Amino acid sequence: MTDIKIPVFDQVASAEEALDKLQERYDAATAAIRKALDAYLDDRTIPTPEQRARFRYPELRVTYAPGKLSASSRRGYAKFAAPGVYATTITHPGEFRAYLLDQLTPLMRDYHALVEVGVSEQEIPYPYVLQGGDELARGGVTAAELARHFPVPLLSAIGDEIADGTFDMTGTGPMPLSLFDAVRTDYSLKRLMHYTGTDWRGFQHWILLTNYHRYVDQFVRHGIDQIRSGEAERLIAPGGLSIDARSADESAVARLAAAPWHRFQMPAYHLVKKDGQGITLVNIGVGPSNAKNITDHLAVLRPNAWLMIGHCGGLRQAQMIGDYVLAHAYFRQDRILNDILPPDVPIPALAEVQIALQQAAALVTGESGEALKNRLRTGTVVTFDDRNWELQWTAARKRINQSRAIAVDMESGTIAAQGYRLRVPYGTLLCVSDKPLHGEIKLPGAANAFYERAVNEHLKIGIATIDLLKQTGPSIHSRKLRAFDEPPFR
Repeated sequence: MTDIKIPVFDQVASAEEALDKLQERYDAATAAIRKALDAYLDDRTIPTPEQRARFRYPELRVTYAPGKLSASSRRGYAKFAAPGVYATTITHPGEFRAYLLDQLTPLMRDYHALVEVGVSEQEIPYPYVLQGGDELARGGVTAAELARHFPVPLLSAIGDEIADGTFDMTGTGPMPLSLFDAVRTDYSLKRLMHYTGTDWRGFQHWILLTNYHRYVDQFVRHGIDQIRSGEAERLIAPGGLSIDARSADESAVARLAAAPWHRFQMPAYHLVKKDGQGITLVNIGVGPSNAKNITDHLAVLRPNAWLMIGHCGGLRQAQMIGDYVLAHAYFRQDRILNDILPPDVPIPALAEVQIALQQAAALVTGESGEALKNRLRTGTVVTFDDRNWELQWTAARKRINQSRAIAVDMESGTIAAQGYRLRVPYGTLLCVSDKPLHGEIKLPGAANAFYERAVNEHLKIGIATIDLLKQTGPSIHSRKLRAFDEPPFR
């Protein structure tokens, strides 16, 4: 759109220097956009082509030269599929600094990769640099008017072609360095704030997903205890409420319960610990559409893992209300991913996650051996897109029998498939809340008794699983999730 010359790329000597230069260029670009917006709102000064040429994301370029043999590595990330030039645009390099250092450092150390930082041709949409949501109110301008003079989000520039393996690898330009570029990341960061009611910077590296708000109540109590004991820094609730050591008094639980979570479709709660090693709990609600929606956006944060802890219907006579189901396989009848990840693509169980879930169940319940087997059953979970699948029992019966499914829900298969597709380690531990095939349905009284008894223990197992996974270190980033032509960054 302009003939303005883009600055040359600067070679860097270390990953730290690369991050410093990325931050410098990002700060300059966002400052230029804010300055131009202020001028336009004040007196309708239109940015010049020279000014607009500064509204661009920084670019990170990594070159792996042929003949530069690497040390043998069993890592599930920071690897090159082949020699060549790899590149991606970067947003918020300060907030993603630890992640980017973790990816860049081994590439430079093990592959002797050449790293350069420059300015890309990808413009930063102006809504992505606004700090709040009311900066434009003073100008009395419309979005259509701003779109004539400032870069805006374009659907043609946002996509998951890299993650889905549909990216054109035959071109002459650089190969993808990461699964998500800057504009795709910014798109999801804004969506996370919209759906969860919390700033995306509060999200932790470990994520629990649930489909019942009762888990939130228990998580809040756990979080307050962690803050009082000094094991966590603060608990962030929807709407911006934050509880820390100074405010974790007897009224903290009530204040958190009164947070405006009901205004948001999928409210999130963040138990913040140093270096993002706390836990985020998201109540995603019911259904595969919600499950895909939130995981599409969570994926850009590159979490260490997400785990589904929700309720399911038990399909076996021997199961009892309150038993657990550890999903080893998923019979995907959710249909929402069929076009991009066909149901005949296997979704493997991840050994580290499965072992941690089972060990956590043993630790929390205090049971082992046959006693644990009586309460914790492993097998296939069928995920439907129709909550009233029972009304189609004649048609569903054969497929359920063929799959040998032991439980039914509406989210787990989607979340696991999304983890596989977007390279985020995943796992599922469900609690049997009813047995639809055996007449044991959730009547109000029995349901309330079940919830009071089961939710607290179930949540504790999810938290204990994360504690165990933290001990495994980088191995959690399973090589099962990598394609043969995978981008270097996880």
